[in-house]
Amino acid sequence: MTDTLNVTGGLVSESTPIETTISETIAPNGFVELGLAPELIQAVADLGYTQPTAVQQRVIPLALPTHDPSHHGYNDLMVSSQTGSGKTAAFLLPVLHTLIQQQADAANREREEYERACADAAAKGEPAPKRHKRKDPTNPRNFKAAVPGALVLCPTRELAQQVAHDAIELVKHCRGLRIANVVGGMPYQLQIAKLQNAGLVVATPGRLLDLQRSMQIKLDQVQFLVVDEADRMLDLGFTDDLAEINALTANRRQTMMFSATFAPRIQQLAMRVMHDNGSQVKKVQIDAPHEKHANIKQVLHWADNFAHKRALLDHWLRDANIDQAIVFASTQVECDGLAADLQQAGFAAVALHGALSQGLRNRRLMALRSGQVKFLVATDVAARGIDVPTITHVFNFGLPMKAEDYTHRIGRTGRAGRDGIAVTIAEFRDRRKIGDIEFYTKQPFKAEAIPGLEPQQRMPSFRAERGDRGDRGDRQGRSDRGGSFGRGNFGKGPGAGRPEGGRGAGAGRPEFGKAHGFGDRGDRRERGAADNTRGGRTEGPRQGFVRPMGDAPRGGGGGGKRPFVARAPR
Repeated sequence: MTDTLNVTGGLVSESTPIETTISETIAPNGFVELGLAPELIQAVADLGYTQPTAVQQRVIPLALPTHDPSHHGYNDLMVSSQTGSGKTAAFLLPVLHTLIQQQADAANREREEYERACADAAAKGEPAPKRHKRKDPTNPRNFKAAVPGALVLCPTRELAQQVAHDAIELVKHCRGLRIANVVGGMPYQLQIAKLQNAGLVVATPGRLLDLQRSMQIKLDQVQFLVVDEADRMLDLGFTDDLAEINALTANRRQTMMFSATFAPRIQQLAMRVMHDNGSQVKKVQIDAPHEKHANIKQVLHWADNFAHKRALLDHWLRDANIDQAIVFASTQVECDGLAADLQQAGFAAVALHGALSQGLRNRRLMALRSGQVKFLVATDVAARGIDVPTITHVFNFGLPMKAEDYTHRIGRTGRAGRDGIAVTIAEFRDRRKIGDIEFYTKQPFKAEAIPGLEPQQRMPSFRAERGDRGDRGDRQGRSDRGGSFGRGNFGKGPGAGRPEGGRGAGAGRPEFGKAHGFGDRGDRRERGAADNTRGGRTEGPRQGFVRPMGDAPRGGGGGGKRPFVARAPR
């Protein structure tokens, strides 16, 4: 009698239905009702989860095979869900479930063919045929082009590594199903070895195309394509790479796209990569931006200057309630300088940004996950995809260039329903960015003050911001370049008209530049820092394009603008 692995780790008879064993040994598990493979349910239970999140409850049934031939047997999906809602498992579980089933079917066919061959040999009086000896996939002599059945694309290396880590955790009870992680900055031979017999590949677009062009991986048999954080993909300039991968995987059965929003550019991308030009795609939206992060307390502190910001941050970092925290900086220069300052102040802190080598980034992330590092100072791109349950606080020391990046930042804490705290420290000159964040999240900040560290300056009044300065802009024949409201026109309100003869096109419009395809300076500054592997460049970013901008430290060597000093008369 053949023994089968039980969900509790013991052995049960093959005659005992494994579904019955699951229901008896585990408390009511919502994943069982989704119809997932027992191996996956066991792995999810080992991770401590018994009930699917909202996005998993809605996406998994839609992502599993259907009986509708008009949809190629599978639904194409567009999903919008908040950071930390469990969306990674929402696409990994159904994809892995199908791969497990296909693997089992292939094993059954192979066994039946072998038994048939044995029966034929016995009828002819010949000895039974020998089984094919499995070659060692780790031997370089046996290396061959990988032919994965599923592909997950991620915009950054850290996110790809996190997704691959989650996938490995989910298949630990599955035999023969391999997961490969392909990102830039890592040795080619190591990644080629990992690709051998891989059923699911998690990759960044640049390195994936490099390996495809060198014939180390074939994508023509990919059945399932998942594009994670599609909005960030477009921000980082991967549009052409996505188009090429779309063509290379034209025979796939299913496409799933996950994004923060259903912005028009995301819908246009879906029309290009989905079946039937996206006409049959099923959309799943879990929540709107203003409904996000209800379990995260958001705090705002106004600061007079950089030194005041630094004092406020130092006060917060000494809070005994902090387990681990991420401090966000606006630029790579600010990131390095702030990490060095924190280290000198006695904090266990390290920097993480795109200009670092991939090996060093991996070691620092490992130190964070192992608890050796308490504070991670990071840029937006480098921190995307970090999932560490012990992160209790997020500090926005340098404000994000895009309002939507704020939600991704604070989503590093409060993961999977846990509580978290997000602290934003802003100077009064940053009030326009704060207004953009409030407009995007539909959640107004309530400023708080720390006794002894109250700001000495006064916030400009609402009238001065909207009316008086707008009047001055009209009288001078130009719009107000400094305010976060309106463009003059005698203070009629936000965005009220163009002043007579005005030259300030777009000043005061929070989204100016995005509608015209200009993008944000932050994207150009960090582009290539995330995964600069396109076109054969695999050793990291081009240093010549990384320079301090925006809110770089004024006191650090060369980090900020040089102050104007009047020259004495001769």
